[in-house]
Amino acid sequence: MIKSELVQRIADKNPHLYHRDVENIVNAILGEITNALSRGDRVELRGFGAFSVKRRDARVGRNPRTGEHVSVEQKSVPFFKTGKEMRERLNASS
Repeated sequence: MIKSELVQRIADKNPHLYHRDVENIVNAILGEITNALSRGDRVELRGFGAFSVKRRDARVGRNPRTGEHVSVEQKSVPFFKTGKEMRERLNASS
């Protein structure tokens, strides 16, 4: 599912809301999650999961095409851990 499909599904389930308002709400939620992660905060949505930032240290890598050693700088990467309710729902016997 892509963001536009998510917006459409929410709009379909809430006919009293305008499509543009649903889109603004989804963008605001995702924007706040992104802003919190960029500050280094952790975002927990109970039952869904938790977003956090992990730091990867600088290291020496290898170019797979040439075999040449290259330095890889330190970087931050987003990390998502599913919540208990989501795991149980995904693993429920059908």
